[in-house]
Amino acid sequence: MTTVQQPTTGPDLSWLDAVTMTQLERNPYPVYERLRREAPLAWVPVLGSYVASTAEVCREIATSPDFEAIITPAGGRTFGHPAIIGVNGDIHADLRGMVEPQLQPVEVDRWVDDLVRPIARRYLDRFEGRGHAELVAEYCEPVSVRSLGDLLGLADVPSDTLRRWFHQLSASFTNAAVDADGEFTNPEGFRPGDEAKAEIRATVDPLIDRWIAEPADTAISHWLHDGMPPGRTREREYVYPTIYVYLLGAMQEPGHGTASTLVGLFSRPEQLEEVVDDPTLLPRAIAEGMRWTSPIWSATARISTRDVTVAGVDLPAGTPVIQSYGSANHDTGHWDAPTEYDLHRPPLPHLAFGAGSHACAGIYYANQVMRIALEELLETIPNLERASGDGVEFWGWGFRGPTSLPCTWEV
Repeated sequence: MTTVQQPTTGPDLSWLDAVTMTQLERNPYPVYERLRREAPLAWVPVLGSYVASTAEVCREIATSPDFEAIITPAGGRTFGHPAIIGVNGDIHADLRGMVEPQLQPVEVDRWVDDLVRPIARRYLDRFEGRGHAELVAEYCEPVSVRSLGDLLGLADVPSDTLRRWFHQLSASFTNAAVDADGEFTNPEGFRPGDEAKAEIRATVDPLIDRWIAEPADTAISHWLHDGMPPGRTREREYVYPTIYVYLLGAMQEPGHGTASTLVGLFSRPEQLEEVVDDPTLLPRAIAEGMRWTSPIWSATARISTRDVTVAGVDLPAGTPVIQSYGSANHDTGHWDAPTEYDLHRPPLPHLAFGAGSHACAGIYYANQVMRIALEELLETIPNLERASGDGVEFWGWGFRGPTSLPCTWEV
């Protein structure tokens, strides 16, 4: 990512000099609320980048022909090249063409129920009769990682290992703090991701060897073969960065989206009761949960391809902008009382899955995983309650979700 110096004109944003990465990870909302009010496009020193914080500016940049995708420095350090979220042109077209066939709604509908529902039931069987569970670690994350792991072809990798990998990759990807020279302030913060990638390579390389010789009906096998001339496959080094993208973002999003939706429903008990009584409301409940706490909160970026002015800010060609979709989804210009979860708010399009040509390829798949997970949970345990009245802790700036969700029920 290009290093760009902080602008010297415009509103006084010196308060941003004191913003820390720890502050953003714990609770980014106050900083971004002020940014939306004072400077919808602003240079944030700790990130070494401009940040777009409103729905209007995020959508304008995401869909503008004057910008193209770029990966954040920490993301690039974590995934390598060519990761599907940070490339353009023919490479992006090839990678999207590689992953999208398995994610088309008509294709997902063919297998998603048979894939996800038995997994959800299996995890529910472990604690249904116990009367209590910590749902992030015991249900939401495991159902998410197991479903995607099986889809990718990693059926023999334990769910706990998949969860650990995505947490390690997340720690690396969000190790974003830089100094005034654009250098990472915590180089050791990439160690967890590096260790995870070494394990991933040791596990997946033998599978790739087998799938090259004997194609299988797994996503990674299709990525190697589909669209290639007879007798040829894509190089594994070309595919690995997108495998890492999936093992982080695609595993994290349904699990944390499910958990955030539950937390939102718990904040409105009458709405939780409505959903229990009428499961057809679940898609709407999930859409509001994704808006309320976007799992991919601020993890994608764009770079200007020419000199351009956005939100009154002159950006030279080559200027990176981080898209803060979690902030955009709390924009009071689009939603009334956006900090509140409300199943019945008008269903305006949110930005939790991004926008433009780099919008998430797995939108339909992720929504179906969340729907099935919540259907099974609320049908099996309709009297589900939070274990205490204390607030739920959320964590993360790049990726965000509840850290835990203890619940109880009568058995």
